[in-house]
Amino acid sequence: MSAFAKETDLCAAFIASLPEGWVAYPETGGFDILLVRTADGMQIGVEAKLKLNAKVISQVAEGLHSFTASFPQPDCRAVLVPDGVGMDLKNVCDLLGITVITVYAHRLSDKFRPALPRLSDRLWGHDDWFERCPAARLTLPDWVPDVRAGDSAPVALTPWKIGAIKLAITLEMRGYLTRRDFTHFKLSMARWSQEKWLIKDGKGGWIAGPNLPDFKAQHPVNFDQIGADYEKWKSPEEAAQPGLFVGGAA
Repeated sequence: MSAFAKETDLCAAFIASLPEGWVAYPETGGFDILLVRTADGMQIGVEAKLKLNAKVISQVAEGLHSFTASFPQPDCRAVLVPDGVGMDLKNVCDLLGITVITVYAHRLSDKFRPALPRLSDRLWGHDDWFERCPAARLTLPDWVPDVRAGDSAPVALTPWKIGAIKLAITLEMRGYLTRRDFTHFKLSMARWSQEKWLIKDGKGGWIAGPNLPDFKAQHPVNFDQIGADYEKWKSPEEAAQPGLFVGGAA
């Protein structure tokens, strides 16, 4: 029986024991965890399961086709499982070039095996890791997502969500939004107006509507981090009054 009750517990224990020089991006790039080596940007896509089975192997192998060879992907792929849950399919993983990371709940050191690849390993090789030399790596968000890795229904910090948070912060800072704000952040306005996330203010601008999601509640840490960088990404203000911008009546 696993020492971990849920995949989120397994992921949390693994992330807490990462060595210096690695950053874990939870629920990023389609993986439970996207590990990034800060020295050179090497990436490892990780899927977690309380048992090594065909489902988790299929999940982590998604996208490994000849026609996707030019697509962005991590350097290595791995499945994360607890110790003592059976390794019958490890040979299959080896054949597919997928590393099996085992987490040991009760150890005081060496909390997981195998060790993550080091830059020096490239001189001597490392049998436990299978580098794919991707044409391009996955794009990382500017902020490490403040979500739980391994959640069955994660609220992911996607590019769309980052844009939505920037709009919400702009609304707080300025008091209104314009269509040009949506263009600046590359988001469609349709959902925001149709679902009454925003309503017209009668002056050519848009203000918070009754159904505006609480993005800060979804991502409290990231919301504040993005807000702290407001001057770096803020939308250019069209005019002092919303009704003065071109197309303001729309």
